[in-house]
Amino acid sequence: MASAQARTSAHAGSRTATAERSYERPTRPTRRLIPRHRWRRATSRALLRPQAGPRHPTGSLPGVPAYLDHAASTPMRPEAIEAMLPWLTERHANPSGAHRLARDARRALDDAREVMACALGAAPGEIVFTSGGTEADNLAVLGTADRHGGVLVCAATEHHAVLEPVEGRGGRVVRVRADGVIDLDALTEALDDDVTLVSVMLANNEVGTVQPIAAIADLVRDRAPAAVLHTDAVQALSWLDVATLAAPVDLISVSAHKFGGPKGVGALVVRDRATLAARQIGGGQERERRGGTQNVAGIVAMATAAAAAVEQRPATVERIGARRDRLVDGLLAAVPDLIETGRPDRDLPDRDLTDRDLGAVVDRSGRIAGTGHLCIPGIESEALLFLLEEREVYASAGSSCSSGAMEPSHVLAAMGIARQLAFGSLRLSLGWSSTDAEVDLALEVLPPAIERLRRFAEPTQPTTASTTAPISGGV
Repeated sequence: MASAQARTSAHAGSRTATAERSYERPTRPTRRLIPRHRWRRATSRALLRPQAGPRHPTGSLPGVPAYLDHAASTPMRPEAIEAMLPWLTERHANPSGAHRLARDARRALDDAREVMACALGAAPGEIVFTSGGTEADNLAVLGTADRHGGVLVCAATEHHAVLEPVEGRGGRVVRVRADGVIDLDALTEALDDDVTLVSVMLANNEVGTVQPIAAIADLVRDRAPAAVLHTDAVQALSWLDVATLAAPVDLISVSAHKFGGPKGVGALVVRDRATLAARQIGGGQERERRGGTQNVAGIVAMATAAAAAVEQRPATVERIGARRDRLVDGLLAAVPDLIETGRPDRDLPDRDLTDRDLGAVVDRSGRIAGTGHLCIPGIESEALLFLLEEREVYASAGSSCSSGAMEPSHVLAAMGIARQLAFGSLRLSLGWSSTDAEVDLALEVLPPAIERLRRFAEPTQPTTASTTAPISGGV
């Protein structure tokens, strides 16, 4: 009995000690002041500074020999994970609260807002945190429509988060050229005094085409002076100087998981010229532009990833661009009749181009460094992706947001790619962690997989772009 009482007493004492420890006051994070005009100082704070931590020895995703779907989602950067963890554990307060722990969380949001503002060329007060790129796009397009009415305009190759709201409100969809660049003459015709918003993405999520935002902004200011200009920059931050290229833009959307941050968090730049009706109300957060408790952990991680992406961008573009070129050039050399998407055939009327020629004349300087897009006559991409997965090569046929659809990509349709050819599309997208070993494996696996599928293809299946009429898109 005495022994049992002693064990009970010891157990109770242990629980008491544990309870006392669990309610110890957390150490207050150090406050670091950040000059608003200095990017390096903004990104050197301990909260967002890259931390020493486990890194993959080769830089590739562990256990995944060839991950070539970075346009769908990138692996998180180690420094973003390190910055995120404290806000998932001991620093758990609501930033809208009044006590000290809440104020600490609010300061973390302010610090992250500062970094995102530097990365995007905005003022901190112009940053609105969202749940990702889709919400940011919806808030820009529908928030403008709800506040001002009028006519919405977008390019035919926009992400569905822009295209569907524009079409749903009876807006105007503008055609693009065969290389995916918006037709500026068609845009001119679509603009008038009734237009309240024009949306053209900075870099396309499927084929990587970069749009001439400065020329577009000039047209909008001249032809529709009351309109605001929005750009979906979700695919751009790792590859392009968004702060400079999107300087004339009023609304800019980004999403963290495209540049090494977590899923479920993004941001929208809302410049003073743009006024929106909130789509999510209650609570008054984000200056009453987006109600709801902010995802502090995700936002801190996003800012850390953005800082790393911006600092490392020149080296990343050079390194990954060379690997993308080696991958695509190797496939073009190894696979007969392979076509690199983005062919400028409409711009070369004096040449009688074969499909092989069309692939050869693609100018990759007009697309982001991480994306390669191919059309493979004689196969369907669904079967190819299955064979690639068996050899642990992971790619996609297009946007993950529309995966599973039986219809070919609306982006390829807008670019004039033949329907049957579009069914054989393949997007190979690299990112900050992509390695030469992944490229080597893809070059080893893809050519025999394509040959195998072609061997079993229907003999009546068209194998060239010229045998099937293209699907047109836009006005």
